[in-house]
Amino acid sequence: MKKAHVSDPDIRKQAVVRLRKAEGQIRGIEGMVQDDRYCIDILTQVNSVTAALRAVGMGLLDDHVRHCVAESIATGEGDEKIEELMAAVGRFASR
Repeated sequence: MKKAHVSDPDIRKQAVVRLRKAEGQIRGIEGMVQDDRYCIDILTQVNSVTAALRAVGMGLLDDHVRHCVAESIATGEGDEKIEELMAAVGRFASR
């Protein structure tokens, strides 16, 4: 299994903050559903969580390109990382 890491400490910190906020928002949405709140209000919150998760994903993707992929290309071993990157972008963009 590959070691997971985020090279930029600021990206890591931002991701954790956004993920914690999203976690709280999801709990709030769950409560809204249980309380039978208005559908549009729930959908607005779902959209907000989705945007937060996309921002986390874009930050991680940016970090991966700038560090992992760039390093692999610099050492002449970029082909595998580029394939991995393109697969990740494909998965990320298809949602």
